[in-house]
Amino acid sequence: MESPPIVLASRSAARRALVESAGLAARFMAADVDEHAIRTAMRAGGHDASAAALALARAKARAVQAAPGTVVIGADQILSCGEEWFDKPEDRSTARAQLLRLRGRAHVLHTAVCLLHDGREVWHHVACPMLHMRAFSDSFLAWYLAAEGEAILSCVGCYRLEGRGILLFDRIEGEQSAIMGLPLLPLLAALRRQGIILP
Repeated sequence: MESPPIVLASRSAARRALVESAGLAARFMAADVDEHAIRTAMRAGGHDASAAALALARAKARAVQAAPGTVVIGADQILSCGEEWFDKPEDRSTARAQLLRLRGRAHVLHTAVCLLHDGREVWHHVACPMLHMRAFSDSFLAWYLAAEGEAILSCVGCYRLEGRGILLFDRIEGEQSAIMGLPLLPLLAALRRQGIILP
């Protein structure tokens, strides 16, 4: 039986790498949604960060114009530390301020994924890995920002664990792929249950 076409509704290079590493034959399409408006509405409505991340994942999946029968994967991620939610930094100055707020504290990455098949939602999941950032020195922070450059602006937490970002942490709890933006093991299990990939 031929598998239905799969589309990942994301412009994230990390998510694309995860999908490709699993051997999934997928197309990659950026979803045009107003992420700020969705986050703001969810926060104003009293929803938590996990619900907001899932709303974003759903919006991205639904925004993709896909042919009948297509499987669309939408995913998004929100970082929360205490009561504060974080977005991707706009510039290196914002990234520095964000890392100072996270320094020495634990934070959660609310990583949501939604699966549409032929336009109908068939599954969703939210993973919540917890990351414990160490109390690094100001001199380390200056070195880190210079070494990472513009790359950190594409990451909600200002770090790439597959690179120098690992140096920021004492301890990490959760699946690596969920930290990178796509809970891969639950997603693959859902694709198997739906008969989209071989069991």
